[in-house]
Amino acid sequence: MGIRDTAAFWKHPCFRDMALLKARFTRHRYELHTHPTYVIALITKGCERLRIGRRHIVAPLNTVIVVNPEESHDGEAETEIGWAYRTFYPSVEMMTDLARELGRDEIPMFPAAAIDDPILARMLAAAHRTAEHDADEDAEASMLLALRRLLVGYADRAREPRPGARSGAVQRVARYRDVIDTDIARRHALQDLASAASVTRFQVIRDFRLITGLTPGAYIRNRRLRLACGLIGKGVLLAEAASAAGFADQSHLSRVFQRSHGITPGMFRQACMGDGARFAGLTPPLHSALA
Repeated sequence: MGIRDTAAFWKHPCFRDMALLKARFTRHRYELHTHPTYVIALITKGCERLRIGRRHIVAPLNTVIVVNPEESHDGEAETEIGWAYRTFYPSVEMMTDLARELGRDEIPMFPAAAIDDPILARMLAAAHRTAEHDADEDAEASMLLALRRLLVGYADRAREPRPGARSGAVQRVARYRDVIDTDIARRHALQDLASAASVTRFQVIRDFRLITGLTPGAYIRNRRLRLACGLIGKGVLLAEAASAAGFADQSHLSRVFQRSHGITPGMFRQACMGDGARFAGLTPPLHSALA
């Protein structure tokens, strides 16, 4: 088809703790991963196939996809023409504050992963477009109105983990995370994690699947990416961030970063620097190729 994968990544001009992505993909395939933020995506062309938790979803044009914080998900093209989308990554703090303004005192959660709401789709598209321009006076209001419709119409309250076996797994995964984070750069064998919680290696695998939706290896890569993102956002050089987070080198970080986030570490760094050059593309030309 001759359609190139393209992407742009930047911070919202009015909400600096919310990142934005505009992309079109035909060949790219996301690995199963998680985010500490919400992921709110509007399909603007084509169709995406993805897993969110244990759900398998096909999202055509104008579908609004919502992924809760720490919920595992992937994504790939459903057809040969691929898909284009506009994505928001609002923080948990931001969404919780907005929910409080609307009279809700709990962290909002979204039980529906795919939403068919033409009005919401139009509002999100408008909010994303206005956020491409720093000086646009409608950027803040259009974003707030779109998120209000999403929260009022589709948010539920966060639920506590179920008791019993699940709560035990939650506690064990917390132990595994402590072991991993203590020395994230080294190789973590399953037996090391199992010993930390006095369980078998098979139990480690089951725990990660139940609580995170990821394999132990995918979870560790995800933790390393989190650390690398934090370091890059603070201005650490890419090679140094890669080494500190346990990647073999900068190229290794770039490959894993792009498979999980659809952009390069350099694009992420550029957006975090806030130096005016907010847009970056995988391949030029950028803006004419995207919805």
